[in-house]
Amino acid sequence: MLDPPAACGSTDRALLLDREALDDIQNSAFKYFWEFGDPDTGMAREADFGWENRPLAVAGTGFGIAALVVATDRGWVTREQAVERLLKITGFLLKAARPEWHGAYPHWLDGKTGEPFDFGDGRDVMDLVETSMLVQGLLIARGYFNGPWAEEEFRAQATRIWEGVDWQFFTDYQEAGIFWNWSPARGFLGLRIKGYNEALVTYVLAASSPTFPISAKAFEFWYQSPNYRTRAVFGYTVEGAPPGGGPLFTAHYSFLGLDPRRLSDRLVPSGYFIRGARQTLSNREYCTVHAPRDNRYSEGFWGLSACQKPDFGYSVFHPLNDQGIVAPTAALSSMPYTPHYSMEVLSFLSTRLKDAVWSWFGPRDAVSLKDDWSSPHYLAVDQLPIVTMIENYRSGLPWRLFMGNPEIISGLERLGLAPPALEDGFPEAVVTRVLRGAKYRDDAHVIRRHPDSGLYLVPYFLKEGGQAEFSLVNPDDPGEAEIFKASRLASPGSNTLSMDLPMGNGRRLSLSMKAPGGKTYTLPLRLY
Repeated sequence: MLDPPAACGSTDRALLLDREALDDIQNSAFKYFWEFGDPDTGMAREADFGWENRPLAVAGTGFGIAALVVATDRGWVTREQAVERLLKITGFLLKAARPEWHGAYPHWLDGKTGEPFDFGDGRDVMDLVETSMLVQGLLIARGYFNGPWAEEEFRAQATRIWEGVDWQFFTDYQEAGIFWNWSPARGFLGLRIKGYNEALVTYVLAASSPTFPISAKAFEFWYQSPNYRTRAVFGYTVEGAPPGGGPLFTAHYSFLGLDPRRLSDRLVPSGYFIRGARQTLSNREYCTVHAPRDNRYSEGFWGLSACQKPDFGYSVFHPLNDQGIVAPTAALSSMPYTPHYSMEVLSFLSTRLKDAVWSWFGPRDAVSLKDDWSSPHYLAVDQLPIVTMIENYRSGLPWRLFMGNPEIISGLERLGLAPPALEDGFPEAVVTRVLRGAKYRDDAHVIRRHPDSGLYLVPYFLKEGGQAEFSLVNPDDPGEAEIFKASRLASPGSNTLSMDLPMGNGRRLSLSMKAPGGKTYTLPLRLY
């Protein structure tokens, strides 16, 4: 999926409803940060629990900063308001920093004292993954707020925080990965970061640092895990997959800024976008086909990730640890990968379940139809990625801003992360698979009209570029006229076919492309 073209398709009520629904969920989720953030520091609160002293979330603040960029670009807050909030955050962070932290921050901070807030492992533990999520948000914002005066001051403070992180220190000056945690009193706490999990951006930032970059050799530890294998997961071949596919937040956190369409490596050769789409589809397939019926999952109610549970605890849910609890962030933050299926969840939550799960900041953190329960709370790390990931689907703005940092480009090159080497045809159009008897079979690439352009968008790839001919037909009725026909001059590499068509009814169609060399490629489509 490439960035959508400007709006030029037909507008009807269904399209307007999609647009309004996305505006509403993004704006509502953003307000968790804007209206419920700590008034003294500007930071995101971990949750809306009734604690007397609510801890401030470092990663959640990074997610909130990225959401603030979206809110500014969509006109929900002014640039002046946004920069005032950003300077409050960076000012607090710079004041709270200690030399013995080596530029990192803890999981939680105490807003009143600036000291680490006990996350359960002590009051002095630095968390490099949390820090990387914060820096990711700061670099997205640094790219957006490019004006003079206060915006320049923010950029300078964001850069001080970014350049102050001593990533080399967190390798313990070895060539065997990065340590997740450090305690000035107890040293490194033993856990080195390896994938596949939410922390890919940690290694990218560590390799991109202009002050303390790690080596490519240190990065190799990231791959030394049984969770970085190609697996068959509920009908889909998922590269870099843990058993069962894992929780869906692993397809979100690092990719608020990292553009998965431009990333591949030797273990994920098809690219991280295709990987994320297949992980999401496999999670949906588990929920809708394989999960116990008592869980009451459906096409409008699926998505397993980390969230709360009825005993007010917290757990990481996935197909191999399923307790009948859906995290709304799972499907909603997967919007770039599965827009139609994610919109079905948004519609179900905002209509059929609205009275039970919807409140000030959108859908609550977790819902179980099995137990007739929904969480009374919100969590920053679940609610705020919704804003940014939906925007990556709608406009790609956060991806462009983060990937526009020259340091990031250098770091990706150092680590050997590059755009995937794709074959001609429709390789980026991931096809939904369906279970027929005992075997999975390809069905179709399912798409929905883009909410802002009103167009159906289909990615295609040509190594050499040139004139490509397209035809969309109904294969079950050869006598029916062509539904769409076009000739496009394609650039070498990834392209997007835009089709201005009325809303589809989901019937299975066939799209063909005659490439410049004369070879024809076909793709089954379902248009909604």
